[in-house]
Amino acid sequence: MIRFLLGKLLPLAGWIWISSPVWAQSPVTDTSFFATKLYPVLEAAHCRLCHATDGVASGTRIHFPDKGASRDQIQLFGLSLAAVVNRSTPSGSLLFVKPTNRIKHTGGLRIKPGSDEEKILSQWIQYLASASDESLAAERRRLSESAGASTQEHAVRRLTHSQYDNTVRDLLGDYSRPALHFPPEDYVDGFKNQAQYQGMTPLLVDAYSTAAEKLALNAFRAGDINHLIPCKPVSATDVKCRDLFVRSFGLRAFRRPLREVEFKRYAAAFSVQTGLSGKFLEGARTVVEAMLQSPNFLFHLEAGPDGQSVDYGVASRLAYLLQDTMPDKALLDAAAKGELRTATGREAATRRLLDDPRTHQALDEYFDEWLRFDRVLNSSKEGRRFPEFSLEMAASMVEETRRLLDHLVWDDRNFMELLTADYAYLSSDLATLYKLPAPAGQFELVHFPAGTPRAGVLGEASFLAANAGPTETSPTARGIFIREQLLCQHVPPPPPNVDTNLPEATEDKPLTRRQRMSAHVENPLCASCHRLMDPIGFGLESFDAIGRFREHETILIESPMGKSKDEKKINLDLDTRGEVAGIPNSTFSDSSQLGAILAQSTVCQECMVRQIFRYAFGRLETSADEETIHQLFATFRDSGFHFKDLLIGLVRSPEFLAGLEDNQKGVTRTPAPSVRSKNVSPNAAARR
Repeated sequence: MIRFLLGKLLPLAGWIWISSPVWAQSPVTDTSFFATKLYPVLEAAHCRLCHATDGVASGTRIHFPDKGASRDQIQLFGLSLAAVVNRSTPSGSLLFVKPTNRIKHTGGLRIKPGSDEEKILSQWIQYLASASDESLAAERRRLSESAGASTQEHAVRRLTHSQYDNTVRDLLGDYSRPALHFPPEDYVDGFKNQAQYQGMTPLLVDAYSTAAEKLALNAFRAGDINHLIPCKPVSATDVKCRDLFVRSFGLRAFRRPLREVEFKRYAAAFSVQTGLSGKFLEGARTVVEAMLQSPNFLFHLEAGPDGQSVDYGVASRLAYLLQDTMPDKALLDAAAKGELRTATGREAATRRLLDDPRTHQALDEYFDEWLRFDRVLNSSKEGRRFPEFSLEMAASMVEETRRLLDHLVWDDRNFMELLTADYAYLSSDLATLYKLPAPAGQFELVHFPAGTPRAGVLGEASFLAANAGPTETSPTARGIFIREQLLCQHVPPPPPNVDTNLPEATEDKPLTRRQRMSAHVENPLCASCHRLMDPIGFGLESFDAIGRFREHETILIESPMGKSKDEKKINLDLDTRGEVAGIPNSTFSDSSQLGAILAQSTVCQECMVRQIFRYAFGRLETSADEETIHQLFATFRDSGFHFKDLLIGLVRSPEFLAGLEDNQKGVTRTPAPSVRSKNVSPNAAARR
């Protein structure tokens, strides 16, 4: 009777009561239950997709351990779920009512009420609710000691195409940009430099070989015009000058001093070629061609001789992060003196590099990749609907955003203004597109009128046009961009064989883009992901496919005969209500409101840190990196969100040295591939 009364009364008081069969289970006696019973249930329910550092629920208290985590790490995760257990009323715990969708859950139904899976979940909740604080703390200590510290592997990284071009420019004085002819790079996890996916295809190996041959030939075609040889040879067989050249060029090409065995190999190749040709420069050309094909040039292989791998490795990391090119002489000198091992030394070097114009260009490369400027530069729009759109206008759209970024970084502004700026750097064409007065000059600062719906990068055409189709907007694409680039949340691809086509609007049934996309939420296969993306894009529907503001959506009904003069235009009212699921109080209806919401979100603020971390280290962060991420975020926040302070905090962090000690011992996580030369010559031995 008491249970009956409670079952009637508790729901009225706002509690959830579950009937006795769910909770009357055999008691859990140890944490292995979670690893063996409940964890497989949660994995099968795909809870990890959202509850991870790159998931939609990244801002919650539940973060799954990395894939491949040990049993002890999984059990530690199980104990961490005590934070979402209500001890006084276990059946009202968030851990229970969210996945079973008894209260609104962004991820929808994950565990079916009354199922065996729900019974397993309830058993674990009962264990966490009944265990004492002391026993849980003791179990955490035991598991932590057993699990030990996570080891982060640092894979070998290849020079990106922009790094290759910049390096040969600074190494050889060659501005031909040979990487333009290399196979194109793929964007993976938001960037082109993610180590796990930097393969060496046969096409790329051939491209490296061809480029090395041309670069070496051009380097000495008109003599030593770029002063690569630091001495004047008295003869073709001048050994002293040969040795000085091999060591000095090797230091710059490999970004570290040559080991003795390497020096002897390249010196021998030099002498063989000089003997064959009778010309000193031919020996030098052979060394250059061979070194440009060596993995020590093409990859970030930072191990140096005489215990100096940390020093030269840091110099390389600083240079390629901050300048997208090889270390300059000052960095190599600082490495030789051991000045870069300390946080203070790295900060001093970073502040010097930040004053170099090449750092401005290097950060442009980072922003180009992060904000995917390639999408607008390569986009096409239907000419009848958007006659003003052109390649020149697309370039102007990108330049507008670059100018805003430059202002925020180099003028030490709050970087979150990227999302809230009530101004823009406009050309006359963009001013016309935005229906604003043209500035006096090109790309000058223009303030928006009060109350304008346009603000920050989300109100700029570079974002709006890039994430739209040739004829229509794409709420899904705009939503994905914000989830992945600004919130660092991964959205899984659609299941295979799902029809992504939308119903066409007709004269009898004219529908807005939003109305046609209702099929996404009606189909259970689509709904779980699309409800995370589409509502964000819906709030930006007041901007068309090239970023113009619009009061209505115009539907074109084509003539059955294909005659443009018989086309009919129907104007439909727009519903621009949007929402960012997972962020409280996040309803909006234009880019200005959305930008304000995101700029105040700690998830978005922290994503700025995560993105530069991923770019700097060429990989996604793991749970082992979370402490570093949190410390960098605190630095970024406390500085007033100044981007330069974030960079300085990044290079000061202990993580910036991670992996270099392994290289010093001769350990590399990925074996360096051999690079084939098309010439059967002394290069074959020297290039290794």
